[in-house]
Amino acid sequence: MVTKQYTGSPEDADLTRADSLAREIFSDVANKWAFLIIEALGERTLRFSELRNEIEGVSHKMLTQNLRMLERYGLVEREVYPTVPPRVEYTLTEPGQGLRATVDSMCGWTHQYLGDIEAARRRFDA
Repeated sequence: MVTKQYTGSPEDADLTRADSLAREIFSDVANKWAFLIIEALGERTLRFSELRNEIEGVSHKMLTQNLRMLERYGLVEREVYPTVPPRVEYTLTEPGQGLRATVDSMCGWTHQYLGDIEAARRRFDA
């Protein structure tokens, strides 16, 4: 996997550029599972199994991949407790809480316009 490195240049944050770091981050983070994980964690700490129960339809593999990606970007913190079996908990970091505000806004937008979107889909599909 080729990952871009932050150089401090304006191009790093330019979503219109194919080679921008911001586009790579946006591409990784802007998916339904990541959004649902961020929404589920909210203001609380959850174990893997609790997260999986909160997010209906997510597979073990997808939850694992997305938690690792969110941890890699510093949005989720993973804490492992030395117990048998090991207990692992996930919490949003400060940047994760910042992204949560955006996710909350998108959830609000969805609730506000769901009827309009459904009507448009019915017209389009007719």
